Amino acid sequence: MVKQKETSAMEIDDQTSIPSDQITTNPKFSVNVLQLLKSAQMQHGLRFGDYARYRRYCTARLRRLYKSLKFTHGRVKYTKRAISVATVTEVRFLHLVLYTAERAWSHAMEKKTLPDGPNARQRSYLIGRLRKAVKWASLFQELCSFKGDSRTSLEAEAYAAYMKGSLLFEQDQNWDVALKCFKSARAVYEELGKYGDLENQVLCCERVEELEPSIRYCLHKIGESNLQTSELVSIGEMEGPALDLFKAKLEAAMAEARSQQAASMTEFHWLGNKFPISNAKTRVSILKAQELEKDIHGSAADSLPAEKKLVLYDKIFAAYHEARSCIRNDLVTAANSENVKDELSGLDKAIGAILGQRTIERNQLLVKIAKSKLNKVRDDKNEKVTKPEELVRLYDLLLQNTADLFDLVSSGRDRKMEEVALAEECELRSMVFRAERCFYLAKSYSSAGKRTEAYALYCQARSLADAALKKLQSADAADQVMIKELKTLYNESRSNSCIEHAKGIMEEEKAPENLSKKISNISLNGTDKKVEKLLMEKMDTYESAVGEANVKVAPRIETFPPAFQPVPRNPIVLDLAYNLIEFPSLDARMKKDKKGFISRFWG
Repeated sequence: MVKQKETSAMEIDDQTSIPSDQITTNPKFSVNVLQLLKSAQMQHGLRFGDYARYRRYCTARLRRLYKSLKFTHGRVKYTKRAISVATVTEVRFLHLVLYTAERAWSHAMEKKTLPDGPNARQRSYLIGRLRKAVKWASLFQELCSFKGDSRTSLEAEAYAAYMKGSLLFEQDQNWDVALKCFKSARAVYEELGKYGDLENQVLCCERVEELEPSIRYCLHKIGESNLQTSELVSIGEMEGPALDLFKAKLEAAMAEARSQQAASMTEFHWLGNKFPISNAKTRVSILKAQELEKDIHGSAADSLPAEKKLVLYDKIFAAYHEARSCIRNDLVTAANSENVKDELSGLDKAIGAILGQRTIERNQLLVKIAKSKLNKVRDDKNEKVTKPEELVRLYDLLLQNTADLFDLVSSGRDRKMEEVALAEECELRSMVFRAERCFYLAKSYSSAGKRTEAYALYCQARSLADAALKKLQSADAADQVMIKELKTLYNESRSNSCIEHAKGIMEEEKAPENLSKKISNISLNGTDKKVEKLLMEKMDTYESAVGEANVKVAPRIETFPPAFQPVPRNPIVLDLAYNLIEFPSLDARMKKDKKGFISRFWG
């Protein structure tokens, strides 16, 4: 499959139809550079940002090309063989140069996307690999200008311009030259996107969109744009290999802005308490978490899809956990000063409480997503449908989160009014979650056909919802949304309890008839071999004698004809003393033969 795609993307102009007297000595090769690279990148790691895998693919591809072209550099001693215009006698020589540039670029990007970022030595190596990629891309452009057709030459020019712009972008210098390179590449792809098949047009449009954020960032650094650093975040939400350098640069710019903002942050406010922050890393982590919280709780939060909100919550948790680790390291290295330890402990408690609140919010979002899929029927997309048991598990998590937050807030002797109010809110939320959990537990019993248990649980859910509703209405600042949800839950619990009661009565009325039908289906032995237990084997257990409602196989009484059973027999007597008895001689009693006169001589 890969070879077929590469062959289709790297075609040589067909010369079979050209007369022999018109064949030139300088054939023009055609290489669809963008389509070739995009296919290779998506199939070999860059769909998931795995640059190491893509680099290994480029290395293996180069090895195959060198061997097939018989252009190796010697076995024992390395002998460099340069590629010039005269060397390029077929299109695979152009592939050699292109994949060498891609290997150097992917190696640089592999260092760029390290978890903790490249250190000074790795960054120097990264710049060196990008320079190598620019060198090979420039050679590819030069060779294509002589050996390639007009489209190939244009694509090679755009590729070399992008590589040069990426190098300058990473070096943080010559922003005007980098801008010129990116604009040149964009202009080429815009022009190429007007022609060719639909796949080529889509690829060119995607490339133009990937280059746009880098161009805007260069304009921002030059000063020709009035964009703020925070406004660039929305630009970096796109995906693509061409955007990874931009995202890394954007993250560095945001970290620098946070560091400058953190210099003025001296205290952390939480529920009327003020905690001083002396560690710069702690301040930066808290600021990062607060910026992400603005995206979730801001005015544009309603337009965000649930999947993006979950990703934002994960980033918030990572930032707050990083802040807590810094605080605990400060606690370990703190001196014997009790005031410093108390302040750090209070700050750790405040961050832990905020983490608990965000965890509850995230689990509530998961509950909302699960509820939206509860009553859906499985469609053509094979979307997973939520079961009531999954909601019960989520509410178990919410009850545990609420209990942990209540214990954390209630700890300590001198509590302020805000902390007491938060503890009361946790108690109220716990009542609401308990009522919701009871409701969906009843649903799970109802779907299993257990009417009595479902009816009892619906009644319990209604009483819990009523108690929570009364307590919420008596509060000073009542949450109207929660009141509306509780009223809906109360009404649904009441209606479902009536439905379960009615279904239970109907099943009770039909029980004798159903039982007689099931008993009439009982067979003595039957022919089905899938029955696990027979009726005679279940006499000591409290189970249905006619099988469950969802069992299609008729119950069986006993196996007939009965199986063979071992029967006891008389014992075998072994006379062991027989061989040891010495019997008396009976020769005297035996009859003797009478012999004649002659036989006496021969006896």
